[in-house]
Amino acid sequence: MLTVSDYRVAYGQSEVLHGLDFEVRPREIVALMGRNGMGKSTLMKSLIGMLPTAAGSARLDDVELTRLKSYQRVASGVGFVPQGRMIFSTMTVKENIETGLTATGQRNVPAELYDLFPVLLEMRHRRGGNLSGGQQQQLAIARALASRPRLLLLDEPTEGIQPSIIKEMARTLKTIRDSFGLSILVSEQVLSFALDIADRVLVLEKGQIVLQEARENLDHARVAAYLSV
Repeated sequence: MLTVSDYRVAYGQSEVLHGLDFEVRPREIVALMGRNGMGKSTLMKSLIGMLPTAAGSARLDDVELTRLKSYQRVASGVGFVPQGRMIFSTMTVKENIETGLTATGQRNVPAELYDLFPVLLEMRHRRGGNLSGGQQQQLAIARALASRPRLLLLDEPTEGIQPSIIKEMARTLKTIRDSFGLSILVSEQVLSFALDIADRVLVLEKGQIVLQEARENLDHARVAAYLSV
């Protein structure tokens, strides 16, 4: 599905991602873990095209993403839920989701999105800025799913979300994977959440992948050590 090879990203002359090699397989959830400042958000932003790639390759099936602009990557099948959700606060819930339809040519919000997030149907005429943090995260995911992606990128989805909602979000992501047939790459710092959802875990340390392991073979203490300050 997604194959990343010798992937490098730099801010000016300073390289911050150093030759990353990994893949996300069809219908797989991969958790990208690491402390703040290790490069997780930089990788996510570069994969969607918000930051340029310095070198290397990122291919979605046969499509080389690094040559495409952000909207072309969305049209090619990449959905993105940014850190902090970044919903349009003055637009209604329905209008927010409709912004994700531009890549598909559809005019109406697909019923399956409201089935997945019933609270968004109930609040579809309410402004996005009036939703709770958990509801805004659901809205951001629904907006990304409206573009019918094959790969969903989520950057720190549990940030600012209360623990009870985090459990529900884990169930939702697995439902999305199973119902929509998506591959999911999620950056995360909460180890319990990652272990709840991920088929495989990658750990990023100072711009390099220092650990790649299937969840069932993961040394939890070793990952926790990388996450500790």
